[in-house]
Amino acid sequence: MSTNAREFIEDLLNQAGIEINGNHAYDIQVHNEKLYDRVMAGGSLAVGESYMDAWWDCPALDQFFDRIFRARLDQKIKSRYELLWHILKARLFNLQKNQRAYQVGEQHYDVGNELYGAMLDKNMVYTCGYWENADDLDSAQEAKLDLVCRKIGLKPGMRVLDMGCGWGSFARYAAERYGAEVTGVTVSKEQVELGRRMCKGLPVEIKLEDYRNVDGRYDRVISIGIMEHVGYKNYRTYMETAHKRLEPDGMAFVHTIGNNISTKTGNPWTTKYIFPNGMLPSITNLGAAIENLFVMEDWHNFGPHYDRTLMAWYDNFENNWPRFRDRYGERFRRMWHFYLLSSAGAFRSRAIQLWQIVLTKPGAAQPQCRLN
Repeated sequence: MSTNAREFIEDLLNQAGIEINGNHAYDIQVHNEKLYDRVMAGGSLAVGESYMDAWWDCPALDQFFDRIFRARLDQKIKSRYELLWHILKARLFNLQKNQRAYQVGEQHYDVGNELYGAMLDKNMVYTCGYWENADDLDSAQEAKLDLVCRKIGLKPGMRVLDMGCGWGSFARYAAERYGAEVTGVTVSKEQVELGRRMCKGLPVEIKLEDYRNVDGRYDRVISIGIMEHVGYKNYRTYMETAHKRLEPDGMAFVHTIGNNISTKTGNPWTTKYIFPNGMLPSITNLGAAIENLFVMEDWHNFGPHYDRTLMAWYDNFENNWPRFRDRYGERFRRMWHFYLLSSAGAFRSRAIQLWQIVLTKPGAAQPQCRLN
């Protein structure tokens, strides 16, 4: 172990009020003294992988990461080589091109419908809930689905395109509660299979298809949680697709996690283990993509609601883990802990946001529907 490496990491953690082998829930407990050199060499990827390997623990990872992000320590432990490689890869290649679009479905969304069914709410909504007047996850997710329908002024008989429809939770809600006809596309075979069963008997079609390949014209074009997979080279393509598929007097809607800063890469650990080729858009990214295609009618941020959503998912995951222990193993469990709780800490610290954006075509009347 390098003494300098330990001193450097210890000094960084002290800036966030975190102690090595301390007594607080947010302090880390180090089990392998090689951790410090590993983190210095591998940056944020090594932080996550060493946790998966049980080189360190923390009683409250969400609190640990809340402090890390508030002190902006994530910006100070990036390996030069890690950063250089990810920037070069993102600039040289379109990591979210059509041929790669299905990777995230195969690696993340196809991990098992039973696992997601145990972790999520009864409607299988895998995006941020709306907790304004909700006390439990089911109510928060239903409130979010209704919020979307109200924001886009949904009415019976309207044709809706849901780009990145997941298990069809919005499609089913919009069809059952608002009488809409919904076409949903996803890159996950598991989501298509279960989504079709969940929406059976409703005017809903769910297809295994990339958003860039859809056809037809629709009264409403929405996406709830796909923009994180689109990539900076394709934001304009996404908006052009939405514009092309939208009727002149229609409305487009985007629900996405958002970054406070503009980047060209995602977090290395997250892109390797959770969302391949993913990255978060910034206001600048989306503003440039929207320009001359849409009028921005409303931009709503309720990022702190995602903290509560993630903690509810974590509780469900932990409570149901005995059912999945033999299938997935302890390393997967630690990976999922790191994913859910580091994300909760990022939203709690306001390092990342949750945006809902309502758009219309130039010349269309300003919508009179409720936007909050």
